[in-house]
Amino acid sequence: MSIAEVRHLVKKYPSFTLSDASFSVSAGRIMGFIGRNGAGKTTTIKSMFNLIHPDSGEIDYFGMPLIGNEEEIKKRIGYSTGTVNWYPRKKIRDIVSIVSRFYDTWDESAYRKYLELFELNESKAPVELSEGMKVKFNLLLALSHRAEVLILDEPTSGLDPFSRNELLDIFTGLKKEGVAVFFSTHIISDIEKCADDIVYISKGKIVSAMSKADFTGQFSEEGESLEETMLRMERGDLNA
Repeated sequence: MSIAEVRHLVKKYPSFTLSDASFSVSAGRIMGFIGRNGAGKTTTIKSMFNLIHPDSGEIDYFGMPLIGNEEEIKKRIGYSTGTVNWYPRKKIRDIVSIVSRFYDTWDESAYRKYLELFELNESKAPVELSEGMKVKFNLLLALSHRAEVLILDEPTSGLDPFSRNELLDIFTGLKKEGVAVFFSTHIISDIEKCADDIVYISKGKIVSAMSKADFTGQFSEEGESLEETMLRMERGDLNA
């Protein structure tokens, strides 16, 4: 079942254009959003959360347009940009006390579970955390209100390999519960490990949006890893 639909999304900047982006995110599946830096991943994700306003296109969640239903929809979505850049000097427990009030689906047991799993200290402030721990704290907030879809911009950025694998395992567990996970990354091995579907963007255009199996079947050469396929495609060879 499709949870999120992006149709013909366009956002124009003086030096960059996101052109006619379309794809859908399904319940119980992990979709990896890949492309080099500057390809349009963050522009797409911010548009999906109405943090920037596209010039045209439509974004629906749960069969409802984002515009006009934003408050209801955002209660059912977990969003993370990677690091925390707000309330940098407040203690984690105080930030959580504020954020939890916005969600009638806030799950204290889930919060405690991920707090322990991520080894976060409630008495610390974000300014005291490493970059990797800031990522974990942002994800902690996203995971603690029983979101039906997670939209994550470079969630593994700044994490050590062990923590990255730990997070990808969490994604796999969440999809078994029917949660949709949509995350951007430039770390192709993360996609290889856990993604069911791939959206590949290059120079502001969606090159493909399909299952990982179909992607490798269409674009990968024999014996080629996904990373090798991506590097070749970025060089302009799409004739696999």
